[in-house]
Amino acid sequence: MPFNALVAVAVAVGMITAPAIDDLGPASSVTSISAAEFVGDTLYLGTGGITPTQMGAYDPAQRRVTSITALPSGGGTWATAAVGTDLYVGTYTPGHIHKVDTTTGTAVKVADLKPDNFIWSLDASSDGKIYAGTYPGGRVVEYDPATGGTKDFGQAAAGEQYVRSIAVDDSTIYAGVGAKAHLVAIDRATGAKKEILPPALADRTFVGTLALENGLLAAGLSATGDLLLMETADPSKHTLVDAPGDSYITAISIDAANNDVYFGARPSGTLYRYGRDTAALEKLAVPYDGAYFNRIFIRDGKVIGALTSQVVEYDLATRELTGVDLTEAGMPPAPELPMAITATKDKVLVSGKAGIQVHDLATGTSKRTFLPGEAKVMTPIRDQVYLSVYTLAYLFKMRPDGSDLTRLTRVGEAQNRPLDAHYDRLSGKLLVGTQPEYGLHGGALALYDPRREKIETFRDVIPNQSIRSITSLAGTAYLGSEIQGGLGTTPIEKEAKLAAFSLLTKKVSWTVTPVPGATRISDLVPFHGKVYGIASTGVAFEFDPLRKKVTRTVQVPIHSSGTGTLISAGDRLYGADGKQIYRLDARTMTVSTVVDGLAGEDFGNQPLLAASPDGSTLYTLRQRNLVRIKL
Repeated sequence: MPFNALVAVAVAVGMITAPAIDDLGPASSVTSISAAEFVGDTLYLGTGGITPTQMGAYDPAQRRVTSITALPSGGGTWATAAVGTDLYVGTYTPGHIHKVDTTTGTAVKVADLKPDNFIWSLDASSDGKIYAGTYPGGRVVEYDPATGGTKDFGQAAAGEQYVRSIAVDDSTIYAGVGAKAHLVAIDRATGAKKEILPPALADRTFVGTLALENGLLAAGLSATGDLLLMETADPSKHTLVDAPGDSYITAISIDAANNDVYFGARPSGTLYRYGRDTAALEKLAVPYDGAYFNRIFIRDGKVIGALTSQVVEYDLATRELTGVDLTEAGMPPAPELPMAITATKDKVLVSGKAGIQVHDLATGTSKRTFLPGEAKVMTPIRDQVYLSVYTLAYLFKMRPDGSDLTRLTRVGEAQNRPLDAHYDRLSGKLLVGTQPEYGLHGGALALYDPRREKIETFRDVIPNQSIRSITSLAGTAYLGSEIQGGLGTTPIEKEAKLAAFSLLTKKVSWTVTPVPGATRISDLVPFHGKVYGIASTGVAFEFDPLRKKVTRTVQVPIHSSGTGTLISAGDRLYGADGKQIYRLDARTMTVSTVVDGLAGEDFGNQPLLAASPDGSTLYTLRQRNLVRIKL
């Protein structure tokens, strides 16, 4: 009989006491908008990261969502385009094109762009055809509503996975590509491709945003935050506009009548206007620190911005900025895919898109705290929780109740996505491991001192790899790598490494391959003088730092993505694969099931598991709900 079946029998006959499981409700609920398009006077808003994927019809005059249409499929939206009264919506996971009939409020899937599972961008031509940019194939695909057929123009730039932006005129499709930047002009009739990005800009990672009006093509360049303005009739005629301090241009709108270009940029969250007649760049407004503009529209003397969970209006005459929260406007929050969990004595925090859900264990209630970004890791230190945030690898702190949110610093060194963090009590440093910017190799280890508010960052400590997992023991940080660099890159190395980094000398002391053939060390934890880890092959290993070698291994349950989570609670080790929680007995190096049948749904394919400070309770996901497991 299989081991799990034996455990079930033992529980049934009373030989083992099953842990108590309490369902605490949705782990994180949000109104998250990632696409927007006007059809007539109505602004249609597409959700991201919640199920079902929905399009809300927002009336700017009433400042209300007047109706909501659920899409037949998709984990979220990123792209929209309108043809007459029909709205076309591109989804991700899977990569489908849907048509929403705005006169009836009905939606139907009209195209499946598999094998690609992500539609990043859409635009409509004047003759009513829809053009889509995809990931990971990096293709441009035409959909013809008149015939229901598609035409595949193939990969926009050889070897590149992302068509992040797209714009089309009567004869040409313009595709903005990454993770190595290209701007490609594609002849609609022949499919012939031509690179038009100026050679001096080829070191950028993305042409991330495009807008096209009356022969003027505007492009946002990452990660330098430049605005490129180009005449399509003669691409050699171009202007580069710098937004000082910003890295990404997320939305652009061209006001052809007044020869102005409006754009929103991050990390500042600033709405800018560039006057082409005067060559002047003007900061108009900052809705809030770190605001993300999904789309910008110029209508009736106002700039209308669709943000993560708000719609804002900037009156060009009065210079007044107003806005409405979409939850209050009638777009109800829904359970999202959580990104991280941590626990304090009386609170459990769950991170998601642009916020943290704070669960109060005493009252059984929860509330949401806004965050300009996504907390990939949350680390309690004394009376604060430190947040390692994507994008731009920022560090924030706040109180466990969600109050006093403070932006601290950036990891820097071209890092973008925090992957793990650990507090080293001996040195008093927060250790943060990161993945670099899109298109780049070389992750980093950052050492942040909360008392002195100083940060030191060491890039490429494990050459050409990202720092996926971190722990520490006796003055040494132990770093587990993954071979994947920034998204959109092809790994250079073949196997994941374990490195010892001295927190005294701030140098790597040694590097080993703990599990041959593994491409990721997804978690590390210290326990009784040893370091325990989980490799992508499903091997849990015990590592002896004194002997610098793996001393024992055991096969453990692993997530389908090749990740696993390992924590210490009390004087025991527990692991998770998303389906079950198991105990790893460090004495015998054996595995036993604690809870099964969870079917946890998380955002990053890293099973979520946290323990209470006293080690008596575990917190994890059952589907999208937060559950408490009393050991």
